[in-house]
Amino acid sequence: KGFPFSPLFPSFRPFHVEPTNIVSVNDDVQRVTDEASAMNKRIHYYSRLTSPADRALVAPDHVLPAPDEIYVYSPLGTAFKVDSCTDGYGKNSSLVTIFMIWNTMMGTSILSIPWGIKQAGFTSGIILILLMGILTLYCCYRVVKSRQMIPLTDTSNWEFPDVCKYYFGSFGQWSSLLFSMVSLVGAMVVYWVLMSNFLFNTGKFIYNFVHDINVTDIVPGTNGSNNVICPSAASGHPPQNRSVMFSSGNRTGFELFEEWWDKSQTVPFYLIAVLLPLLNLKSPSFFAKFNVLGTVSVVYLVFMVTVKAACLGIHLEFNWFIENEFFIPEFRILFPQLTGVLTLAFFIHNCVITLLQNNRNQENNVRDLSIAYFLVGLTYLYVGVIIFASFPSPPLSKECIEQNFLDNFPSDDIMSFIARIFLLFQMMTVYPLLGYLARVQLLRQFFGNAYPSLFHVLILNLAIVGAGVAMARFYPNIGGIIRYSGATCGLAFVFVYPSLIYMISLHRAGQLTWPTLIIHIFIILLGLANLIAQFLL
Repeated sequence: KGFPFSPLFPSFRPFHVEPTNIVSVNDDVQRVTDEASAMNKRIHYYSRLTSPADRALVAPDHVLPAPDEIYVYSPLGTAFKVDSCTDGYGKNSSLVTIFMIWNTMMGTSILSIPWGIKQAGFTSGIILILLMGILTLYCCYRVVKSRQMIPLTDTSNWEFPDVCKYYFGSFGQWSSLLFSMVSLVGAMVVYWVLMSNFLFNTGKFIYNFVHDINVTDIVPGTNGSNNVICPSAASGHPPQNRSVMFSSGNRTGFELFEEWWDKSQTVPFYLIAVLLPLLNLKSPSFFAKFNVLGTVSVVYLVFMVTVKAACLGIHLEFNWFIENEFFIPEFRILFPQLTGVLTLAFFIHNCVITLLQNNRNQENNVRDLSIAYFLVGLTYLYVGVIIFASFPSPPLSKECIEQNFLDNFPSDDIMSFIARIFLLFQMMTVYPLLGYLARVQLLRQFFGNAYPSLFHVLILNLAIVGAGVAMARFYPNIGGIIRYSGATCGLAFVFVYPSLIYMISLHRAGQLTWPTLIIHIFIILLGLANLIAQFLL
């Protein structure tokens, strides 16, 4: 947080990032002078002596860094240099802003959308994706507008937690920190489960290919070149290494490999050796250079889904309320499991202000946000509907759709292997960034420093990694983890805080009406019901 810059740059805040932390969009090496760094530290010190609304300790314009020392740090883990802005905002075009929001929002939830549609029913799943997209977009709009409804206060450098603190005091500050940590740690746990899954299948594919081993999974599946399997058919949980080998190779070596390369028993622990040291880096911004992998992964998933659907064909039968051997009803009582997943899938409320503040045309913020939400919803709909519709029923039941739809393709499937490689490398580069954000939010709040000591950082990282390993070992169900964490953090950031802040601001201005009150109380109740339902179904 900082202070007003000058009449020429009324909305910029001095923000210093160490040279090693800065990633240029043009791959040029950026530098920050020692003078700017020292001044930034003094300004940050004074800013912590008063609340953001208190102007008593505002730094004079003549002591602030020059415009060429101003940087904006995005939630994507990248520091962008501000180039001669005279309107108080960044120079990102609407197209770049829309793409950044889409890229930030698209995540691991896309892998669970087909499973969520299966849990809700095909027709109700489509309806829920549309309704949840509209509802979360409206709540996100309320977040964007929340700063503008605070009178007689300069809020141009505020984030949403600052707004919560303004309305709810220390409770708003600490509760927003808590729910923000839930979303971050929940995402890191999901990442660890998925990385264990992808590393296991990738290692299995490479071992079998190198040793010329033909392995057939002991699970029901289709025949042909586009094989689809049902891993959960034999038991209530996905199998680990159940397979049978057909080769002239060394059977003892294969059995030894399966003993030491187990999806839940060993592979989650192997990841510790790679990722724990990366989490302890003071600044992992080097990995922000690989953000493009997220876009590549999503584009490839869409391509893969399209190719698979073209080969498998469409398999749909509409049974509105009756379930049969191969198909499910269009409406199911388990639909809250999809709403829990969608709450996290459409979640960007904690960083949307930062993303939109770098938009060149601030008057287009609402339009650009709406377009980004439309594109995200369209991507989710396309992947979810295509996977569900093309899933081969018969011979397999739609109930076989896994929480990670890539698990429905065997480890020797080439397209799935490429998808897992992309996603594994992307997640291994994003994971340190998520850990860095969690460290900054938590340790800075308690100790005033994001890196108080290696010991403090190591203890925090061991706790986060331990949670990921435990989940990968005992509860490797990403759909369940996503819906629980999504409904929990969404209760605060999506449903409760935006609605409460809007009602309080209208009440203070004497503009609150009964219809507005009823609508926003209903939104809060929806968020509460969404959270409770996750533990009942």
